[in-house]
Amino acid sequence: MKIEVECKTYTVSQAAKIIGVCSKTAYQMVTSGKLPCIRISDRKVVIPKAALEQWLVDAVQWPDKTIKET
Repeated sequence: MKIEVECKTYTVSQAAKIIGVCSKTAYQMVTSGKLPCIRISDRKVVIPKAALEQWLVDAVQWPDKTIKET
């Protein structure tokens, strides 16, 4: 019997592809605290899927749609 387990995290490289940056940039974002992560060990970092989805929602910058009178 094969049990399928849904992974709840991304590697930094997987997260980089999702947000459209290179792996180096994603690692810099993790190091600087700009990207949510869980540090498993000194060399292993994962990005929780739920945290990445929320980060994307929170990072959206909507243009100011107010019309200025001239």
